[in-house]
Amino acid sequence: MNIPVVLGLLVAAYLLGSIPTALWVGRRFFGLDIREHGSGNAGATNTFRVLGKKPGSVVMAIDVLKGWAATMMATVMLNQGAIRPDQLLYFQLACGALAVIGHIYPIFAQFRGGKGVATVLGMMLAIAPGTVGVCILVFLVMLLLFRYVSLASMTAGVAFALLQLLPPFRPDNNLLLGFGFVLAGLLIYTHRANIGRLRAGTESRVPLFGRK
Repeated sequence: MNIPVVLGLLVAAYLLGSIPTALWVGRRFFGLDIREHGSGNAGATNTFRVLGKKPGSVVMAIDVLKGWAATMMATVMLNQGAIRPDQLLYFQLACGALAVIGHIYPIFAQFRGGKGVATVLGMMLAIAPGTVGVCILVFLVMLLLFRYVSLASMTAGVAFALLQLLPPFRPDNNLLLGFGFVLAGLLIYTHRANIGRLRAGTESRVPLFGRK
C-alpha cells in the first residue's frame, strides 16, 4: 500500500465533501446565508425551500457529484497501485464516508453543513447503482404521497439497507450490507429534528403540481 497516496486522497475526499454548495450559492447569487433561513440547514432541500427550484437543483446536483467523485477516488488509488483490488470496496466506503462527514461538518463553513442525503446518494451511486435506482423510486413515491422530503429521504435510506437483504440486491461483501444499515442510522440521526416536527405536525411540506 502506498500510504502517502492513500492518505492524500482520503483527505481530499473529506475536503471535497466539505464544499458548502448551498452556502456558497446563497451568498454568491442571493446575498444571504442559507443557514439563517428556512430550516437553517445548508443542504439542497432548504435551498429548494428558500431560493427556489433552479438553485436547489444546482445544489443537489453538485452535492450528489461530491459523493460520487469522492468515492471514485478509491479507483484512482487502485489505478495508481496504491491499494490492491480486494481493498477497493473498503476504500470506496472510506472515501464516500469522509465526503458525507465533510458535507455534514464542513471545514469551509464552521462545521455547519447539511444532512448528507444528496452526498450519500452520490456515494452509493458509485458503489451500488442498481439498488440506489430502486431507492430513488421509493423516495419519489413517498414524496408524492406525503410531500415530506425528510420522510422520503429516511424511508429511502432504510429501503437501501433492507433491499440488500434480498437475493437480487445482496452484495458480495457483507461489509456493504452492514454499512447500509449504518448509513440508514446516520440519515435518521441527522433528521432527528425533522422527526420531532413530523410527530408534532409542523414539518414543512413540499408543494407539488401547484398544491400547497
